[in-house]
Amino acid sequence: MPGGRLTQQERQQIALGLGDGLAYAEIARKLGRPTSTITREVMRNGGPTAYRSDLAHLATERRTRRRRPTTPRGPQVSPRTDGRDAEAVREYEEAFTAILMQSGLPKMMARVLTSLYTTDAGSLTASELVQHLQVSPASVSKAIAFLEGQGLVRRERDERRRERYVADNDVWYQSMIASARGHAQLAETARQGVDILGPGTPAAVRLENIARFVDFVGESITRAAEQAREILYTEAETVSGGTDTPSPDR
Repeated sequence: MPGGRLTQQERQQIALGLGDGLAYAEIARKLGRPTSTITREVMRNGGPTAYRSDLAHLATERRTRRRRPTTPRGPQVSPRTDGRDAEAVREYEEAFTAILMQSGLPKMMARVLTSLYTTDAGSLTASELVQHLQVSPASVSKAIAFLEGQGLVRRERDERRRERYVADNDVWYQSMIASARGHAQLAETARQGVDILGPGTPAAVRLENIARFVDFVGESITRAAEQAREILYTEAETVSGGTDTPSPDR
């Protein structure tokens, strides 16, 4: 039943769907569940390549048995004051985190980046991240250091001289450009093999075709990123009905 716990039969259907190469959204539609539920279930239990319905069901039962009412310790998350559904936001953050993890980010780094992306301010202090994620300051510090090293966040001081961590919109553009550079390097390396293996040989032809393909993809990425860069700076404007709509003005 949508909203309740997944049944063993539903987990078997998830495993079958993954085996058939179905996307999370398609599996969710078949089960009448939110996509975030399927994403969270799979990422909690080995990921798309290692998911086992029987093991996932046992793990969930063990987690349920371990849960006992306890006195909350440490800073607690305050009730939302922005009118948003707290549970829906939490599920969305978990789903977004799972997608970032699939792209290669470690879990804590993905959680921090998701928190920055989903706050209206676009930035948070270390203490705000600690409170929101209910983790230690050391965990936040380590995650920020990693994300800074990858160029995914930057630091700035606010009017109270507090250090804030910002998820810069331009990071997506820079990421695409870096990807295009990687394609160019791959194409160059592939072409080096053409002379070494002998032009006209099957191996050389294969490498030349790879180089041409990768060149085309890299150039397309660069062109698309340049053309679409302004989208990253689209601002919301309030229309007469009170609904926010995108404005391309920067």
